[in-house]
Amino acid sequence: MAEPTKKATGLEKLIDAINPSGRGRVDSIEQNICSWCGKSATEFKDALSRKEYAISGFCQECQDKTFG
Repeated sequence: MAEPTKKATGLEKLIDAINPSGRGRVDSIEQNICSWCGKSATEFKDALSRKEYAISGFCQECQDKTFG
């Protein structure tokens, strides 16, 4: 299980508010699911992508779509 990065309370609330899925970033990461699409988030192509998951909560597919 990944450990979500710490963020200020206000920033965490903003991140969760703009997420159209309605999933919380922290809860999603703790459950190993994507905070954006809800799919499993256990396989990543490299260490940097795994680190990004702890920051954004995005699975590999959503990272690729978002960041290219």
